[in-house]
Amino acid sequence: MSQLPIDAVLPDLHQALERSEQIILKAPPGAGKSTRLPLSLLAAGSVAGKIVLLEPRRLAARNIASYLAAQLGEEVGQTIGLRVRGETRVSGRTRLEIVTEGVMTRMLQQDPELSGIELLIFDEFHERSLHADTALALALEVQEALRDDLKLLVMSATLDHQALQSLLPDAEYLVSAGRSYPVDYRYQTQATSVQQGNGVSIEWTGREILRLMTAEPGSVLVFLPGAGEIRRLAEWLQAAVSPDVIIAPLYGQMDSKAQQQAIQPAIKGKRKIVLATNIAETSLTIEGIRLVVDCGLERIARWDARTGISRLELVRIARSSAEQRAGRAGRLEPGICLRLYSEELLARQPAVPEPEILRTDLSHLAMELAQWGCASAGELRWLDVPPEGALQQAQALLIALGAMDTRHQLTGKGQAIQQLGTEPRLAAILAHASSLEVSVRVTAAMLVALLEEPVRGMNNPDLAFQLHLLESDQLPRSAYYRQRARQHFSKHGTTDQDKTLGWRTDSRWLPVLMAAGFPDRVAVSRGQDGRFQLANGQGVVIDDDHPLAGESALVVADVVKTRQGDSRVFSAVAADIGQLQQAMPQLFHEKEWLDWDDKKGRLVAEKQYCCGKLIIKRTALAEPDPARAGEALLNAIRRQGLDVLPWNTRSEGLLTRARCAASWLPAMALPAMDEESLLLTLEDWLLPFMTGIHSMKALVKLDLTAALEAYLGWEQAKALDAALPTHYQVPTGSRYPIRYQPGQAPVLAVRMQEMFGEQVSPRIAQGKVALVLELLSPAQRPLQITSDLAAFWQGAYKEVQKEMKGRYPKHVWPDDPASHAPTRKTKKYM
Repeated sequence: MSQLPIDAVLPDLHQALERSEQIILKAPPGAGKSTRLPLSLLAAGSVAGKIVLLEPRRLAARNIASYLAAQLGEEVGQTIGLRVRGETRVSGRTRLEIVTEGVMTRMLQQDPELSGIELLIFDEFHERSLHADTALALALEVQEALRDDLKLLVMSATLDHQALQSLLPDAEYLVSAGRSYPVDYRYQTQATSVQQGNGVSIEWTGREILRLMTAEPGSVLVFLPGAGEIRRLAEWLQAAVSPDVIIAPLYGQMDSKAQQQAIQPAIKGKRKIVLATNIAETSLTIEGIRLVVDCGLERIARWDARTGISRLELVRIARSSAEQRAGRAGRLEPGICLRLYSEELLARQPAVPEPEILRTDLSHLAMELAQWGCASAGELRWLDVPPEGALQQAQALLIALGAMDTRHQLTGKGQAIQQLGTEPRLAAILAHASSLEVSVRVTAAMLVALLEEPVRGMNNPDLAFQLHLLESDQLPRSAYYRQRARQHFSKHGTTDQDKTLGWRTDSRWLPVLMAAGFPDRVAVSRGQDGRFQLANGQGVVIDDDHPLAGESALVVADVVKTRQGDSRVFSAVAADIGQLQQAMPQLFHEKEWLDWDDKKGRLVAEKQYCCGKLIIKRTALAEPDPARAGEALLNAIRRQGLDVLPWNTRSEGLLTRARCAASWLPAMALPAMDEESLLLTLEDWLLPFMTGIHSMKALVKLDLTAALEAYLGWEQAKALDAALPTHYQVPTGSRYPIRYQPGQAPVLAVRMQEMFGEQVSPRIAQGKVALVLELLSPAQRPLQITSDLAAFWQGAYKEVQKEMKGRYPKHVWPDDPASHAPTRKTKKYM
């Protein structure tokens, strides 16, 4: 076998395994860490027990398993095993298992002692998947409490080794040499859409690819944000290239045959353009590639715990991702990486990507923690502790699903859901169907298979329609979906009678099954234009020309907040509220509602029949008790918003400063003061100050400043005043107000002469935030706006001085303002 850079450190690695239980290995792309290293461990016999290698991506896991087995002259399932979603190929001979997704976590949950396993390898750990972070946290506790002989090897091309070494202070740290061949970096920018962050310009990108291919031999790997850009660029290139160029898309939801076509070398005499998402960043050697074109963008889903909806974001990649992408060009020979952005723009990006644990739905993690017996995430050791707000929202969902009780322990249903091997919402669908007739269980299994991996390029969001296509084998990857559905179905336990009934679904059960997994996404129409309201209170929209837009109710599965601000429905089924009431009465409840009727000038009350925050039916009640006026007024304030309250300059300033402090000084741990949070907590901060207030007009008597200060608490209010003062004292002794605005730097307007002698810009928020200085002329007109006073004194001040000396000769304009005494006076009175 040819030499690889990893070979140089393998002797050290073997020795480290003998004396240490924790090892960190940094090995750049092409070093051979995912292929040569596992074979070396097997050949040396230095690991007596089984080795489990965690790969974050299924495509990489399958290819590594196939490659390693081929090197041993075997099939996968013999010495080299594979466990990924929907596929298990292991045997009694297996010594090395390649696993992915939540497989390692399930191994830990089912057998915390990991009997027979001696080494866990975390490959490509820089990707920081939620599953990898969870598995490492659990493995560290196993190592500490149960298996001090268990060995952990964490490796990647672009590790944040300082953070890892703080988590694993006793770990040995090894570094392998980089790629085998040099890469020539080139930069090309476009003045419009690419630089402005509006996405990928397909035509311009296509022309840059063709220009590179004209000048250089070899095949090209192009990194794009998602499948949509891949499809559009593939269409453009197909019309522009000659027949000897193969266009090969590569993304996660393609079938394995198409993925292999992209990975395999081009046919002799032909060249290949592989259009890939970041799936191709790591652990894949795409044959024949010596040219990489990197658009520098990726699309991520960011979870909003308050709305329960993800937001798609197109973001710039981190520097480590750019390094990974460029490394693909130097795997097999000297290569070229053309970056479609500037070197300066890359330098401004963060060193590593934001970990998934900080931006994703944590319902799966909440299940794992409850199963592990953790009262809180803080009981385990993490690189990044899961956000408490996201965990609380996840726990609330699990309670709604019946998987968790109010003590945050798994119920019997939760234990069953945990064993079903899919996400909690989808497992809840399977669990609901488990006691029903076989056709319902088949429907649930087929539905969950579709929801696990939504069909890409499907313009019809109706899941009933998609299920019909799957049932008639007209859906792309129908064979895969059917195989996955059979795996889900088999977990219920099948009988011979079940097998003879055929594989038919019953679409009448779709709304009920969907509501079992998505109780917070039951939706009712808000009138025209395909607008609906979800049971969690959020508004969503579906294309008004689609038949689902005319339905009175839906149950929504996939919904994403788009760049336009709407939460758009991507998959749903039509529903009948009456059917849901009958089949799932636990989703509905009655409550008494009090409100203030401005027109009638009195309290009104009604009984509401609700599904979550949806009001299904209202019934007027008799005259309510006047003593409950406060409750009614709070409901009216929630309905109308905080603007109905009597805000003044002082109370508005306090609220704004508290909101700024939440962003600048999160360690202060102030109560949430955004409008939604304040409306939710009116009973806590406003009601105690409403004594004697019995009408909306009487709200003018409220002292909102006192209410907010009490809500903050005396200590926190004092700390806020110290960190974010209302005024700033300038060198002359004058005190001027600071203008605060959430999301923007604070501004101080002051005459320039009063800042003489100040060497640098003043800072607030415990020194973390610089004031933006609006330096005024003697006539109080802005002369300069700066957040770097020292740079202004040394630079632009000279021009200001030249102009102002003539316009205001009675005032001081020194040559060295940073050292001059500040003044409020003219020359005559100095």
